[in-house]
Amino acid sequence: MGFYASFGTVLLLLAITAPTALAFGFFGASAARSHFAPLRWLGKGYVAIVRGVPDIAFFLFFIIALDQGIEYLRHKALCRDWDQPIRQGNDFLVCDAAKMPLGSAPQWVHESYGFSLAVLTFAIVFGAFAANVLFGAMRAVPRAQIETAEAYGMTRRQSFWRILVPQMWVYALPGLSNLWMVLIKATPLLFLLGVEDIVYWARELGGTKTSRFTDYPHGDWRMYYFLFLLIFYLAFTKVSEVVLERLMQRLTHGQATTGGEAQRKLV
Repeated sequence: MGFYASFGTVLLLLAITAPTALAFGFFGASAARSHFAPLRWLGKGYVAIVRGVPDIAFFLFFIIALDQGIEYLRHKALCRDWDQPIRQGNDFLVCDAAKMPLGSAPQWVHESYGFSLAVLTFAIVFGAFAANVLFGAMRAVPRAQIETAEAYGMTRRQSFWRILVPQMWVYALPGLSNLWMVLIKATPLLFLLGVEDIVYWARELGGTKTSRFTDYPHGDWRMYYFLFLLIFYLAFTKVSEVVLERLMQRLTHGQATTGGEAQRKLV
């Protein structure tokens, strides 16, 4: 049952991470094109730093750093009488009250905490790529339309939300579609973050002896389990391609783009 439930874990991760990463990307792209220099530096720095670090290295570093950062702040607030150093060699030691989550917390709290860290990490990483895509899409909208809106008396904020944002999606969707496919293929990284995903269960159930189960009444079936995962991911990406293609047709309808021109000729 854990194997079957792990598919729900993957789908839930995608359902939460995709809009969260898109929100990170939108704010990152908006900051990168801001006229306020510190905010512009922050947006461009976020995109450059996250995109320049390998995903696996960022996942492993960020999870440890964020978890220890939370426990450090809780330790300083809750354990003022602690007289020992927090870092002792390679060990990171805080009082029991600062543990996140607490050692006495039920199992579902530990699992939810680990899943939340995974979602946040995925959102930050893929949000940087989404920011780069959206930044390019914003620049692809013809400048003449923004100038026309300003000539009609619109403020910079009004022209941004009423002219630029509605039209940028048609330019951003191809890049966001590729990013969605990459996000799907990156879900097995949950296994590295300690979340019991489909890769974890395929290894545990397919092997003859694993870390969780000492013995199985069958041989090494990992090839069959991972073959099933391969089929699952191929089917999922195919469904995604169909949905994204229909969404692209809807967005480009009547637009002065290559896709819109192709639809006009078919009518």
